[in-house]
Amino acid sequence: MDHAYNGVQASLLHSASWRKSSYSNPSGNCVESAELTDGIAVRNSRFPDGPALVFTSAEWDAFLRGVKDGDFG
Repeated sequence: MDHAYNGVQASLLHSASWRKSSYSNPSGNCVESAELTDGIAVRNSRFPDGPALVFTSAEWDAFLRGVKDGDFG
């Protein structure tokens, strides 16, 4: 697939190398992320063929800054 977009079936992102956070819980309720050529994709690890959310690198960096700064609770 040449271009990733929000809602794309995650299994169609053939070049994606999915990673699970080391903070994931053992029950499998977690998300996985993958670096893409033009951004970052995120999927639900329990439904690996389901839809993926796709973010630009700038959006992903802003999200990570917000997490580190405690902006989400």
